[in-house]
Amino acid sequence: MKKYFIEPKEGFSQAVITETTTTKTIHISGQIGDGNNLESQTTSTFRNLEQQLLNCNATFKDVVKMTTYIVNFNPEQDLPIFRKVRKEFLGESNYPASTLVGVSILGKRECLIEMEAIAIIEKTNL
Repeated sequence: MKKYFIEPKEGFSQAVITETTTTKTIHISGQIGDGNNLESQTTSTFRNLEQQLLNCNATFKDVVKMTTYIVNFNPEQDLPIFRKVRKEFLGESNYPASTLVGVSILGKRECLIEMEAIAIIEKTNL
């Protein structure tokens, strides 16, 4: 198995790729976005996640698992916003397995959302 680190920073990498003879698995670190409300930060976060996928020659179609963290999560207000933006990026069906967790704070106080993902590509599709 080969392992590659994408954009390593102090303490973490934006993504880690592991390869076997048949698959390439991409683990993307938590992505955040810009904006002054949940909708704008969610859109920006999806764009950043999409860019990390592209950096690894992948797309949202390759994502098998996503984890989302939303600060002070209120299901009645926040879930419709999240679903609306997710639909813009992922379409209306065949979503990856997903977990959404409400948290009190993220690594940067101004952030309202953070998302991480795992994507798998079969080598025949590379």
